[in-house]
Amino acid sequence: MTQPVTADDVRAAAEALKPVLVRTPLLHSRALSEVVGGPVYLKCENVQRTGSYKIRGAFTRISRLSEDERGRGVVAASAGNHAQGVALAASLLGCKATIFMPQGAPLPKVEATRAYGSDIIFGGETVDACLSSARTYAEERGAVFIHPFDHPDIVAGQGTLGLELLEECPEARTVVAAVGGGGLISGLGVSLKSSGWDGTLLGVQAKRAAAFPASLAAGRPVAVALSPTMADGISVGRPGDLTFQLVSQLVDSVVTVSEESLSRAMLLSLERAKQVVEPAGAASVAAILEHTYAMRPPVVAVLSGGNIDPVLLAKVVRHGLVTAGRYLVVRVRLTDRPGALVSLLSELAEVGVNVLDVTHERVAARLHLEDAEVVLHLETRGPEHTQEVLTRLRRQAYTVKFT
Repeated sequence: MTQPVTADDVRAAAEALKPVLVRTPLLHSRALSEVVGGPVYLKCENVQRTGSYKIRGAFTRISRLSEDERGRGVVAASAGNHAQGVALAASLLGCKATIFMPQGAPLPKVEATRAYGSDIIFGGETVDACLSSARTYAEERGAVFIHPFDHPDIVAGQGTLGLELLEECPEARTVVAAVGGGGLISGLGVSLKSSGWDGTLLGVQAKRAAAFPASLAAGRPVAVALSPTMADGISVGRPGDLTFQLVSQLVDSVVTVSEESLSRAMLLSLERAKQVVEPAGAASVAAILEHTYAMRPPVVAVLSGGNIDPVLLAKVVRHGLVTAGRYLVVRVRLTDRPGALVSLLSELAEVGVNVLDVTHERVAARLHLEDAEVVLHLETRGPEHTQEVLTRLRRQAYTVKFT
C-alpha cells in the first residue's frame, strides 16, 4: 500500500517550521525511570507555542495553501489545542480564521484562541459535532477547512516532532504518545519508522474515548460512543481514514488508560517533573504507570499539551491525590458534647495527618439528639498512612464512613 505521507514531506515541513517552533526540552524523569527500570525521558511539547504540538500541523497546512485560498480564510473545529494552533498559524500567515469549539470547551483555550485574532463559534456538544458544523460553514463560504488530524499536511507537520526525537534520543526503544484522531501518532510513525528506527511506537487513548482499538480490531475506522473524560483533547469518536491507514501500518500498539491513571499522571508530572500538563497531555505518562510491562527503556513519553483550566487542574490534582492514597474524605460520628471535636482532632494530630477542612454538623434528620457528625478532608502520606489513620479512629470507637 502506498504511504500517503513520506519522510520527505516531514522534512519539508520541518524546514518551513524552523522560524516558528520552540525547540522543546527533553527531560529525564527519575520517578518514571524507577517505575520502568530504565531511562525515561519527557518530550515537553506542553511548553511549545500555543501550549501543544498542534502548531506544527496547523502551520504546515496553512502555509501550503495558495494565496487565493488563504484569502478566503480558514475554518477549523477543536476542543482547544488545534484551535490555538490554527489561530496562531493564521495570524502569522495573514489569514482570517474561524474556529468551531464545543460547548463547555475549557475557558483558557477559548480565550487564548480568541486572543490570536480568530472568530469563535460554539458548534455543538462534542468535537465531532463541531467538525460537521465547521465543514458546512466552510463549504457555504468558500473557506478552507483545516482538519485537526486527517490531512497529509497535518500529519507531516506533527511528524516533525519525530525528527527532533531522533536527534535528541536516538537510543530510545519505546516512544509513547497520546492519540485522539491519530494525527500525532501517524506523523511520529512516518518520521520514526522511515528512518530505520526499530523501536516500539505506542499510542494511548482514554478508555472512555477509545475509537482506535475498536477500529483496529474491525480493520476499518468505526465510530464509538464517547463517555465523559477529563482528557477532552483526545476525545474523538472516529479515527480519520488517512490516520487509520497510517496507524495500521506504522504504530505497534494502541492502549487505553483509566481516568485514575490520567489524574495520577498529571500529579506526578506536576510534583516530580515540574511540568503542568492537561489530562490528554499526560496520557503518555498514564500509559507508563498502567502498562509498565509494555515499556522497553529507554522510553520517551510525549507531553503533548499543557493548556488546562486552573479550576480543573485543582480538581484533577485532588483526584490524583485520592487515587494515590494521599487524600481522604471521611464522615465521623461522635457524641455531641463539649470537647468532642477537640478530642477527635487531637487523635488525628497524634497520627500525623494534615486536616485540610472540617465541617461540623449537629442538627440533621439522620442524627440522634446526642450525636454530631464531622466531615473531614485529610491529607496523608500515602496508602499505609491512610490505613493507620482509619485504624486509629476505629480503635477509639469512632464510626467512620467514606464520602
